[in-house]
Amino acid sequence: MRRSFARILRVVSFAGIATAITGNALAAGEHTSPTANEMSPSEWRSLQLRAADQSDKIMHDARKLPGLLAQYLYMQSKYDANHERAFQLIFGQYLSWFQTFIGDYDGAASSFSIAQPAQPDDARSPLTGGWQAKPAGDVILELAKDRKAVFFNEAHSAPITRTLTIELLAKLRAQGFNYFAAETLYRNDKELNARGYPTPDSGFYVDEPLLGEMVRTALKLGYKVVAYDVENAGFGDARELAGAQNLYHIFKQDPKARLVVDAGFAHIQKTGKYLGGSSVVEFFQKMSGIDPLCIEQTMMMQHARADQDHPFYTAIINAMHPARPIVFVDDGKTWTLKPTQYDLSVVFPAYPRNDQRPDWLALDGLRVPYPVAGDMCRGHFPCLIEAQYADEGKDAVAADRALLDIVDANSDMASRVISGHGSAQSRLFLRPGKYRISATDRGNRVITAREVTITAGSKP
Repeated sequence: MRRSFARILRVVSFAGIATAITGNALAAGEHTSPTANEMSPSEWRSLQLRAADQSDKIMHDARKLPGLLAQYLYMQSKYDANHERAFQLIFGQYLSWFQTFIGDYDGAASSFSIAQPAQPDDARSPLTGGWQAKPAGDVILELAKDRKAVFFNEAHSAPITRTLTIELLAKLRAQGFNYFAAETLYRNDKELNARGYPTPDSGFYVDEPLLGEMVRTALKLGYKVVAYDVENAGFGDARELAGAQNLYHIFKQDPKARLVVDAGFAHIQKTGKYLGGSSVVEFFQKMSGIDPLCIEQTMMMQHARADQDHPFYTAIINAMHPARPIVFVDDGKTWTLKPTQYDLSVVFPAYPRNDQRPDWLALDGLRVPYPVAGDMCRGHFPCLIEAQYADEGKDAVAADRALLDIVDANSDMASRVISGHGSAQSRLFLRPGKYRISATDRGNRVITAREVTITAGSKP
């Protein structure tokens, strides 16, 4: 398992932004225990480190269990049973990864999110002056047409930040972009390009269906997919420099290369201190002489709690109610919340939370909803519904997943707590094509399986 506290610490301390988790506005470094007023920063730090050790052990134990559902249920039960503040802050991010893996995106947002308060280095609101809202995809494509590299960032626990990248890959390919690199990918998956689809062993985050779809889409479009990240290089400058060198190597081998990169958070910032040093993009710019287009997607989005949203985001949503991701332009300039650090900021729509999973999973019409219900579980709850492309191996990352569950009033309290994290009906989102759809129980046994063909407007 390659994700540990060092990774979490970078996210929690990212740009000094407060971190929030379910039901409580917990800030990174904020004292949140019952004796908070008496706790020193070093004591709070010690509690976080202890929580990180606990979290690593729990996830290590979970990964030994057969199947993703059992692993998630184990993680969720540990989270629900321990209400210590430092533990929920740290372990909430671990849990959120597994919630994204099973397709529970609202649950992931509730378990962990990075609050976005107003900051002194923020630009002025785009609702002031002459800024005009435009479809994000159209503006990005126009800006990208003369660039050699385009970097998108993402929030690992909020896969909505992956949607626009997936939607634009085909149009960027038509513009001549021919390499795709992603932070999640492991360099030891040497067969990825030849195999043509990702497996859970291709990279940690890639087991989330949307990130799997991003990699799969790049492969099908003819991009050469590259694993650039070198996590064992260390952290801070060591890791950032190693990653930048791998990206620069693409251009040394192929001077005509055009590159699309997916990376987390501030790895793609162009200026300013990053973990006390420089980001991947800063190193890449210096060694290559290439000025990449850097697209910020992690700040102007909906959080689980409205008080975690940036006030500009709240004002934009209330004033404009966008249905698709937007950016702001004015006389050839693009608006970004963080001037000099990024070229533009994407504003994602708000969406209602419900048991049927969010509409943004349709990827702006690339996929259609396919309803699934508890009959597939044959009384075995909870169960995990999973769709795999029929022309891919059984080791492939799923095209989509959904958790189905019911609340049994006669069950013990622990089981009822877990049951509160699911619904007895849901929907998958799938591109037109042929799929294997299966339901598995917590023992990773297949309960039901069927082959389906999805067309536009398909019904089960």
